Amino acid sequence: MKQKLLAAGFVLAGTLLGGCAVRGGYYSGYAAYGPPAPRYGVVGVAPGPGYIWTDGFWDWGGRDWRWSPGRWQRPPHAGAHWVAPEWRHEGRGWRRRGGYWR
Repeated sequence: MKQKLLAAGFVLAGTLLGGCAVRGGYYSGYAAYGPPAPRYGVVGVAPGPGYIWTDGFWDWGGRDWRWSPGRWQRPPHAGAHWVAPEWRHEGRGWRRRGGYWR
């Protein structure tokens, strides 16, 4: 029970801190070594008009890399396009800039 509450607290904290992100410049992850090659697969059909596919990406889980799958999303406003998250080598490690709508 305590582990579930702790996990829920981390998810809530991450959600709240995610809202503080500066568009395009927020680094949301750090890893000691770079991510594996991206995964590729079939995207399928959009669930409805106006949806855009946002590719999956590798995320650092603290000890190993975890794949975060892509998904269909609706843009927040007309003309918006998705800028995918990316990992950049900085100093002795790697930092992830979170994805965002532009």
